[in-house]
Amino acid sequence: MKKFILWAPRVLGIIFAIFISLFALDAFGEGIPILEAVVGFLIHLVPTYIVLILLWVGWKRPFIGGVLFFATGASYIISAQGMHWIAFVLIAGPAILTGALFILSRFHSTTNKLSV
Repeated sequence: MKKFILWAPRVLGIIFAIFISLFALDAFGEGIPILEAVVGFLIHLVPTYIVLILLWVGWKRPFIGGVLFFATGASYIISAQGMHWIAFVLIAGPAILTGALFILSRFHSTTNKLSV
């Protein structure tokens, strides 16, 4: 159980980064010049860069990373009002869950002397 609590937020954060990276693939389309597509792809990866930075922070400082992931999910809910509920579940849900798991791993490692 200790390893699960330690690794669950990290693995979920990696999976979440991979998932949102898939949305960047829409930069490549029929009739789009390759240079323009690559630039568009890199721009579309900005949310992935943000998630990877949050994951790095969470890896080093689980409580701070957890709060940042939680805040990111909450800000998505606030900014994306009017969207279909599936968008909230697929984008805000993993961010909030990852944040909660990072916070849990921080408190669990403190109480059980688990080195992070």
